[in-house]
This record gives sequence, C-alpha cells and structure tokens, in this order.
Amino acid sequence: MSRPLRITFPGALYHITARGNRKGDIFLDDRDRKVFLEKLATVLKHHNWICHAYCLMCNHYHLLIETVEANLSEGMRDLNKDYSQAFNRLHDTVGHLLQGRFKAFIIEKEPYLLEVARYIVLNPVRAGLVKHPALWRWSSFLATAGLVDTPSFLTTDWILGHFDDDRARAQQKYVEFVEAGIGGKSPFDEVVHRSILGSPQFVGEMWPLCTGSTLIKEIPRDERIVGRPSLEVLFPCDQTRKDRDEAIVFGRVGCGYSVAEIARSLQLSESLISRISRKI
Repeated sequence: MSRPLRITFPGALYHITARGNRKGDIFLDDRDRKVFLEKLATVLKHHNWICHAYCLMCNHYHLLIETVEANLSEGMRDLNKDYSQAFNRLHDTVGHLLQGRFKAFIIEKEPYLLEVARYIVLNPVRAGLVKHPALWRWSSFLATAGLVDTPSFLTTDWILGHFDDDRARAQQKYVEFVEAGIGGKSPFDEVVHRSILGSPQFVGEMWPLCTGSTLIKEIPRDERIVGRPSLEVLFPCDQTRKDRDEAIVFGRVGCGYSVAEIARSLQLSESLISRISRKI
C-alpha cells in the first residue's frame, strides 16, 4: 500500500483533510464536533501547532495548520487516534473511523494563505449545506469575522493582518473576501505536484527536504521526485566526465530519472548509462 509523501520543516503551513472510512460520517451530531475541537485544542497545545482555519463537515474535516516544529505526523496521529477512540466510546462502536491516512498539502504562504483559508470555510457552501458560510457553526469563519468569540485554539491575527491594521475593518474586508469566493475556483486547481501548492520556485525549494524519500518505494514515484532538479541543471555543458558520471548516479538514485531519460538528455546510449551507474 502506498503512503503519501510528508514534507516537514519548522514553520511549514499545511491544508489537512481526513475522511470517514468508506465515506461514512465522522460527526453524527454537535456533541461529536465539540469533542473533536477539544481534541484538536489539546493537540495544538501539546505539539506547538498554530490553527489558522478549520471546517468540520459530516464525513470529513479541513484544517489550516502551521507547525512550529517539524512534527506533522506525530500530531495527526494523536488527533485522529484520540478522536476515533472518543467517537467509538460515545456511540458504542468499534473499528476504524477514518479512511486510511490523512491528506496534507504543504502550502506556500504567499500568495496561497488567504486562498486556502477561504476555500476551507466555503466548504459547506460548495456542498450545498448552506447559502452563506456564516450559517455554518462548525468553521472558523464566524470567529475570524468577529461574529462570535474566538476559541482559544484559533489564531486569527495572521489572516486579518493581511486586510487592515484596524481589526474591525480587517474583519469586514475578510467577510467581503470570502463572499467574493463563493462560486469561484479552488486554489488546488493550480496544484502541479499533488502534495504541494505553490510556485515553481517553492516546489523546487521543497526538493532538498524530501530527497531521502526517493528510496522509499511505498511513496508514489510522482511524489518522490517532486521538485527535483531538471536534467539541464544536472548536466551542464561544461561538466567534466567525472562530474557527469556522478550526476548520472545522482539522477538515477536521488532524483528518480530513468536510464532512458538520462540517455536522451546526454545523447548517450542506455547501455553506457547503465554501466556508469553500476560502476559508481
């Protein structure tokens, strides 16, 4: 079974989702949602996370999380385990509540922070559950808009700070920004690599953080090679033969390029590329 690529570093921003097993509901009533938010608050405190936005639907949830430390998987393990156990106790059920592993996009803060925050709180509108995000209790929209008290676990200053220095004006502009997104496109339509939302430069910056994953075969190949250097970068025109041979090995093992791809780039035979790889 494949497992998703996890890129972790201090200060990373993630859009996180987890869905019910076999598309089943993970929140049967408001009590379940309150329990989930209590578990979330505990995880945020224990793992030193920052929550910028959230939305609890019926069979899944959305979070916009910043990890001060590189501990995404540890925190999500605790959150999903603790909530699943609480759900089973409350409803006298057993077995898996959530479907497989959680999904996490790493987000480039600029320019995608606001777009993703808006996308998250508009989920109930897109799903046809309400006409306006203010009509859905279980998201961060009401608190960020200043319509209800901000829960202790939610950070709104970062988002509001993008709109105005005056908090009241910032909240009004935030509401207008979210309303302008109703019926709009998803920011995830711009995703090229399925675990990263960002510019080509940002994608390239992520590659050194996940080079070790190139040897983990459980991670899908298109995620293992995310942001890798191009063949043009690996094989510049003025390269010595020794550097070229080392780059061939690095391209094969570290970057996931095939023998055929490297051979075409260097205009050499595939058999020669294979021999160089084996020799080094």
